[in-house]
Amino acid sequence: MNNKISNLLNTVRCLRRCGPVLAPKYSATTRKHISWIGGHKDPLENVNFRKSFLNIFPSPRGSSLRFLSQKADVFSTGDEIQPEKSTEAMGSEQAPQSSLELKNLEDDSEGFKAKPLLDHNEQFFSSLRKCTCPSDVLDLASESAVSIKHYTNCLTTVWRLLKSLSEDQQRYEKQLIFEHPAFVKLCQHLLRDSRRMTRADLVFSLHAVVNLGVPQNTLLVQTLLRVCQEKLNQLDNRCISVLATTLAGLDKDKNVSALQAGLQLLAEQRIPSIGDIFILQNLMKCMGKDAPVFLKKKLEMAVLKEIDHLTYLNARRVFLGLVAMNYCSIPILNACSKKIQENIHDARFWHLILILEACHNLQYRNVKLFSTVADYVNSIVCILDKKQIILFLSAFEILGFQPSELMGVFAEKVTADSEFLDLKSLLIVLRVYSRLNYLPKGQHHLFFETLQSCLNKYLPQISNTELLKAVYSLCILGHLPHRALDQLLQKESYEGLLPSGDLYKEKKEMMLRCVKTCMELDSPSFTKPAFVPTENFSSLVSLNLRKAREALLELLGDENMFRQNVQLPYKYHIDFEIRMDSDRKKVLPVTATDNHADTSVQRLAFLFVPVSAFCLGTTHPQGKLAMKKRHLNKLGYHVILVLNKKFQEMTNEDAVEFLKGKIYSKNASPIL
Repeated sequence: MNNKISNLLNTVRCLRRCGPVLAPKYSATTRKHISWIGGHKDPLENVNFRKSFLNIFPSPRGSSLRFLSQKADVFSTGDEIQPEKSTEAMGSEQAPQSSLELKNLEDDSEGFKAKPLLDHNEQFFSSLRKCTCPSDVLDLASESAVSIKHYTNCLTTVWRLLKSLSEDQQRYEKQLIFEHPAFVKLCQHLLRDSRRMTRADLVFSLHAVVNLGVPQNTLLVQTLLRVCQEKLNQLDNRCISVLATTLAGLDKDKNVSALQAGLQLLAEQRIPSIGDIFILQNLMKCMGKDAPVFLKKKLEMAVLKEIDHLTYLNARRVFLGLVAMNYCSIPILNACSKKIQENIHDARFWHLILILEACHNLQYRNVKLFSTVADYVNSIVCILDKKQIILFLSAFEILGFQPSELMGVFAEKVTADSEFLDLKSLLIVLRVYSRLNYLPKGQHHLFFETLQSCLNKYLPQISNTELLKAVYSLCILGHLPHRALDQLLQKESYEGLLPSGDLYKEKKEMMLRCVKTCMELDSPSFTKPAFVPTENFSSLVSLNLRKAREALLELLGDENMFRQNVQLPYKYHIDFEIRMDSDRKKVLPVTATDNHADTSVQRLAFLFVPVSAFCLGTTHPQGKLAMKKRHLNKLGYHVILVLNKKFQEMTNEDAVEFLKGKIYSKNASPIL
């Protein structure tokens, strides 16, 4: 009798293990002979492959996709998380009544069953750990995978191995993955058994499938999203973190939107109990900029509560999480900045670029952080590619921060060898150096000549707009590129710059006007005029200049001793003009010196400018302000730049004393 039972059980196990016909194994030799279609062709463009995911896979609940039902309890926030049943337990609940007799027989001979199954699992996972490429994993799946646990682990291992490869290797391996017969079979098992998965296997499988590039509109992805909705209240914090990361990379559709809404309600309940910054920053990315302000505040408070345990890696991720929420939390950003500065030598190139871009997106300005990054980049500049240095310079330029040492070193590299500068890189370099108003010490003429030579090389192929940008940048720095100017001002180029309906027409007109002004005022033949015609632009004074006007009235005693809102030739404007004798000891009435030339009269031009007109953290004027100051000097003005913000913070008495020092002292700094 026992022999008969044993034979029956062995036969049943064999049939269950060998039920589906397994796909043939892809050997390593075979993989070498797989033809790679096209250079970088996306394997998902294969129509048959897409159809197999959209139409052929059997749905566990019918052929059509089901979206979130109003009766689903996904949005319930009062339920406790229940321990999840194992795959085997769930399978036994769904077993038909006729299988109970078989179950009783299996129970009688449990000793025969446990050890072989345990040995097979140990052997399978041991082999899985030894796989070194995605195709090896799929080979193993086609040979030995017999349970949903095996298939989900194979899938996540495929993604783990793939993401560690270079971009080119990833493209090639993806081609092999999607052509491998075992991959389709694996996806079929995921689709069929999605509701029997454990919660961890479910969210990690969805994460792997999405990142491998399976289209979002396939039955597989949509089914996994639907099952995640059904099990949302059962997910622990780690699973919520993985799911949040996955959703952040998906486009909005009905299932994604419903899942995000449910996750938002669940996160609102869970946030106070989450003590892991890694999970919190994943939630930040998932919640996004559309999250309600109170939820952003909750996330901020939760992160601040764990801020003492912040690591460099988490600091970088929190930066990006805040960007995703479009939420600038100064306390968090300051703490993250400090941790990044402490671990700057562990930072990778792209990490630093992303951090600088995040600072720009959040409008966060931290001079100490930027200086630390600039000093670190300058210390490793010898091992960086020149294109990488350009990316750093561009990121600093967007922030308005001048890394002077790095710009000096890069200028030396350009003058030594400029062959690496393609047109795109050249335009970036010109924009950076002009906006940040940096002139290499002792070699700016050679630097300009090198850049001009590069520009001349690209003149036959450059577009009119790019030519205008290049010429404009050089003109701001005070250099006139004659060949480029001649081409720019040709009738064909000039007319092609300003087509009707151009969204950037006003900006281009301003740039052209600036170029023409520079051609005249920066020309070596230009001489200082004996008389500059002026006119009052308006008798009204803006609110931010009223304090300055009142201080000048108190200091000089009469409105006739200064002029306000003065309009000059070339469309230049100055806030206040004061005229003095040659010794700068006596202020002269403006009416007495109007309408005639007098070389003994000194003209002071006061410009009250915002902080943004200077390089961040300095009083070094940026390019446009520096050009205006240079041109006003050419017109005969002594220019005094005043930081309006600092001036507004002064008391009335201090404001009067400050202006007195600027007016009557020849040695006073021209900048506040």
